[in-house]
Amino acid sequence: MLEDIFTINMLYDFYGNLLPQRQREFVRLYREENWSLSEIAEEFGLTRQGVYDSVRKAEKALYEYESKLKLMERFRKTEQALRNIDRALTQLIEQSGEDTALAVQLRRIKNTADALGE
Repeated sequence: MLEDIFTINMLYDFYGNLLPQRQREFVRLYREENWSLSEIAEEFGLTRQGVYDSVRKAEKALYEYESKLKLMERFRKTEQALRNIDRALTQLIEQSGEDTALAVQLRRIKNTADALGE
């Protein structure tokens, strides 16, 4: 269940702006602001079922965007590649000795890679 919530939140970050305004607002309130379906329904003068259907439709659309565009998949691969690069650079720095010109250059590269991961 937590994985589903995390995935929906990530998909919303990538594709939320592609949703219609009302669906985007419902998902934001439900997922990010932790409003209940009843609270959203009351705020917008709708039924709880109507809000539920809208949120589910929006979430389905987010998954469909990912299946076509693969932005989250690429993001995760890039994150993993940066972690691997960071580990390799750390090992190379340790092996090269602290004060060598190579270690200084490797630390610069590592700092650049770290900045990309932030």
